[in-house]
Amino acid sequence: MNPIRVLICDDHFMVRQGLSTYFSIQDDLEVVGEASDGREAVAMVKAKRPDVVLMDLMMPNLDGLGAMEQLKSTGVRVIFLTSFLDAEKALACIEAGATGFLTKDIQPADLVDAIRAVYRGEPRLHPEVTKRLMTRALQPAQPTPGKEQLTPRELDVLRCLAHGMTNREIAEKLVISETTVKTHISSILSKLHLTDRTQAALYAVREKLLDN
Repeated sequence: MNPIRVLICDDHFMVRQGLSTYFSIQDDLEVVGEASDGREAVAMVKAKRPDVVLMDLMMPNLDGLGAMEQLKSTGVRVIFLTSFLDAEKALACIEAGATGFLTKDIQPADLVDAIRAVYRGEPRLHPEVTKRLMTRALQPAQPTPGKEQLTPRELDVLRCLAHGMTNREIAEKLVISETTVKTHISSILSKLHLTDRTQAALYAVREKLLDN
């Protein structure tokens, strides 16, 4: 299996060097570049085509959120790794398309596991961010168009997403292939006008679909 191609974006050289050194001893990770700000990261994503970008939030020239807005259309998966937890900014990053939001006090091994998970399309969020997302999701919501268009099987997949299940686990539970699971997820996101499986899971909680 090819290694996961990682781009590190942080304005502190020592942070980039430390992460790069640690990742170099992981058999399944390959650091393909280092950027010192969001502008460099955007350019390097286009040139190096990484699978995952590890992105600092506060940087000169172009911050992490600004870079995320420009990277949304590339399909690259982004994990924000920041020194300070700002829940509102974290929510903005997720809404912009980030798959992960973690703080720099995370253990190195846990960060590597997060990169692997995000590469598989599974979100990894700081517990406080998850708490804020759930609080927002449980607030009274405006009706979302398209809910009635979901098929019974798509509703089954959506409920599994809300339980945090991976594609493989969903496939095993519903006795379908992982390819079929991915097809259903794409259809769900399209019909509900959502951008990723995290938003889909929150939608299911908000709409109380787990009780059905």
